[in-house]
Amino acid sequence: MSKQQPTQFINPETPGYVGFANLPNQVHRKSVKKGFEFTLMVVGESGLGKSTLINSLFLTDLYPERVIPGAAEKIERTVQIEASTVEIEERGVKLRLTVVDTPGYGDAINWICICLLNILKFIDSQFERYLHDESGLNRRHIIDNRVHCCFYFISPFGHGLKPLDVAFMKAIHNKVNIVPVIAKADTLTLKERERLKKRILDEIEEHNIKIYHLPDAESDEDEDFKEQTRLLKASIPFSVVGSNQLIEAKGKKVRGRLYPWGVVEVENPEHNDFLKLRTMLITHMQDLQEVTQDLHYENFRSERLKRGGRKVENEDMNKDQILLEKEAELRRMQEMIARMQAQMQMQMQGGDGDGGALGHHV
Repeated sequence: MSKQQPTQFINPETPGYVGFANLPNQVHRKSVKKGFEFTLMVVGESGLGKSTLINSLFLTDLYPERVIPGAAEKIERTVQIEASTVEIEERGVKLRLTVVDTPGYGDAINWICICLLNILKFIDSQFERYLHDESGLNRRHIIDNRVHCCFYFISPFGHGLKPLDVAFMKAIHNKVNIVPVIAKADTLTLKERERLKKRILDEIEEHNIKIYHLPDAESDEDEDFKEQTRLLKASIPFSVVGSNQLIEAKGKKVRGRLYPWGVVEVENPEHNDFLKLRTMLITHMQDLQEVTQDLHYENFRSERLKRGGRKVENEDMNKDQILLEKEAELRRMQEMIARMQAQMQMQMQGGDGDGGALGHHV
């Protein structure tokens, strides 16, 4: 593994030089030594390739011992939150990556309400844990396990967002940065892909769903970065293909999927948005953390302190209030599920179509 390039150091004893220009180097060295923490949640129906995509993004195997459940098990189980943490090092920079997976999500319509509540409870519990550590005596070594980003996987086999997609994103959009991802893009032609992207964006706007918006490039940034930012914004929702299989294509080994009509290359920007998704995540990882801290966590913190500010004499009242809020939230979820079931019934009666294949484009 190649070593990190040393930062440029300017001697502060140089005539006419004060030395504070070295401050960025100090921050850089301290950050590299400490390492970075990031938590990514992945949500979507089973069979959309979530685990494969995450392994492809970070060139690692986060789920070495996972057992794929059968159809009967899928019907019986609810969402089991699974957090996998891996230490990744690249050129001397360490990243402690935690991927929170939600296997079982959407597998059984009867459990959807409980699934949503379980995921909301998990996100809030990480905020609660951070607030507790931040309010404690020893705040020097707080581990940040808050969910900084959620990849929400959308099926390519429909005509846009399903009622479940709308319900889930609306339930969490004030708690976490949502990045919509169209899974298995190799099942769609390029025209179908663009049509689906536009439909999803229209529905996101129609339902007032707040997704993560990339920050605009500063005016003093170079033109390449401005163009990269423009392309990334234009690619949302990202349509991706994941694969950890090496395939021979044009005399070189590439990660991709082999079909009778050709090879779909994971890291070929003409075939899918995999590279753009990874670029977005890595380039804007710091911004995702800042939005989590300054917006989502601060909202949680202010609500939590308002609710828990009155101590012992109001403790029972606070517990009753929390219980009433949870019951109201459960009722809202149940009403949402009833509407979803009615809409899904109408969709089933009206018929549903599948997409084409990418084959003739690769």
